[in-house]
Amino acid sequence: GSKQDIRERIWDYMESENVADFPRPVHHRIPNFKGASRAAEHFPRLQVFRTARTIKVNPDAPQKNACFLVLDSKKTLLVPTPRLRTGLFNRITPPPGANKEMLRKCATSQGVRDFSVPVGLDSRVLVDLVVVGSVAVSEKGWRIGKGEGYADLEYAMMVSMGAVHKGTPVVTIVHDCQVVDIPEALLEDHDLTVDYILTPTRVISTGCKRPKPAGITWSKISPEMLGKIPVLRSLRDREKRAGMDVALQAEPASQHPALPGTVRRPHNAPRPGADSLEAACGPREGEDAPTATVCVGNLPHDARVRDLKRALRELRVAPLQLSWRGPQHRALLHYRDLAAAQQAVSCLQGLHLGDSALTVALARPHNKS
Repeated sequence: GSKQDIRERIWDYMESENVADFPRPVHHRIPNFKGASRAAEHFPRLQVFRTARTIKVNPDAPQKNACFLVLDSKKTLLVPTPRLRTGLFNRITPPPGANKEMLRKCATSQGVRDFSVPVGLDSRVLVDLVVVGSVAVSEKGWRIGKGEGYADLEYAMMVSMGAVHKGTPVVTIVHDCQVVDIPEALLEDHDLTVDYILTPTRVISTGCKRPKPAGITWSKISPEMLGKIPVLRSLRDREKRAGMDVALQAEPASQHPALPGTVRRPHNAPRPGADSLEAACGPREGEDAPTATVCVGNLPHDARVRDLKRALRELRVAPLQLSWRGPQHRALLHYRDLAAAQQAVSCLQGLHLGDSALTVALARPHNKS
């Protein structure tokens, strides 16, 4: 079967056998399970835990106790920023003299909001150990996540910023029923493998020799993902400046919106092709005139309109019309309506051309006389 078949089988089993735990149903999640905190108790006994100073944990429900144990052992706990909207990690900083109850609070999503500081790309952070959630793992160390690719991508981004290296061990915490055979044929180069599997009853050392992702596979990154994850754009700019190949996933030749039901799109994602660049020269026959404008400022003096158009095309927020004001280092992007303009503003946050961080804001509406 496919990865999705294996996921469905495990989710169904965990629900029907009642080994699933809150939040339920566990479908489409990293499943929480009865005995998760017991499974995490093996964690501090691992030699790789004892020697680690900085540990990154993906804080899905079954890893909550692992987060607590890292803090309780006075080690540095990094967690990924939710949906990678701002940076790559947050460092949890418990208040001085925090007791165990307080540390447990720091390990929850609320605690992440209240007791963490973002870690920028340039902070020389070294991660000694990584904990990821899984839907399925095999004793050989093959892993299947919930299918969104965030864990693989976060690991690849850590490689790209120098925070992990080939030998950085990866641990996962699962129920015994999630340890299954996974055909190697299902594995892809960008899939993360695991070195240790902790279950309520055992510790499996996989001895996995398959190399972990060696950095970001840009050809697997869609422009849409790039649009949603600012830190990915910063890493891409860096790698581009270093002369690396950062070509994204090939765009489908046709830019027609997908038929309903063929692609799961996040509800806030722009429709592909909705503002395609053919429209950048002005409204076509029978199309609405633009009513909302976005001002892009701080353009570098040597920027060309085609550079900006390419960036807009990659982020899928091409306007109906574009007014270039090169001498004033800005450009005006005209959109059909306020919603399209706001979508563009949020997708363009953190955009760079060359070394300049561009400013992006809605222009104040001016009354057409």
